Amino acid sequence: MSYVRSFLPWIVFAVLPSVQWQWAALAGLVVAVALVAQQRKGGAGFDALIIELGSAAYFAALAAVAFADHDSAVHDYSAALSSGTLALIAGVSLLIGKPFTLGIAKRTTPREVWGLKPFVRVNTVITAVWTAAFVATAAVLAVMAHAGQGHSTAATVVQVAGFALPTVFTTRYVAAVQAKAGAR
Repeated sequence: MSYVRSFLPWIVFAVLPSVQWQWAALAGLVVAVALVAQQRKGGAGFDALIIELGSAAYFAALAAVAFADHDSAVHDYSAALSSGTLALIAGVSLLIGKPFTLGIAKRTTPREVWGLKPFVRVNTVITAVWTAAFVATAAVLAVMAHAGQGHSTAATVVQVAGFALPTVFTTRYVAAVQAKAGAR
């Protein structure tokens, strides 16, 4: 469930009408900032807020562009840019050795597990899968936007799949790892 919370700004942005993209971007920004504030107040470290902080930065930039020029060409590619930004955030978190899922997993995992290599490895795999899903989603959405289908029902299906597939993988992979560890 913490994954849903982390991606709430993106969900809000995706479900608001595309015609009102400047307000959707602003809503994404407000939700991202509120999540960061709420989580920090609750004691979450910045390592647990990688997606939320990246979301706030992205939606601040997107809202600025959208309000400055409602008819900006960025609008047509906003879904692809969103997934591309998530891919960048997730990919950088892997490159610096701090997979974004690690901070999320720490919210529900005992502290004594956090430094263990299997815990870090599992989160590296999960983050790599999310990164790949975001890259693939961004690529498909960019092609669709270029073809004039960036705000179609098919594009929405691609966006949903870009979140649903790695969510299903994460759930099943964690369950399999836990079952294997329990069998030992």
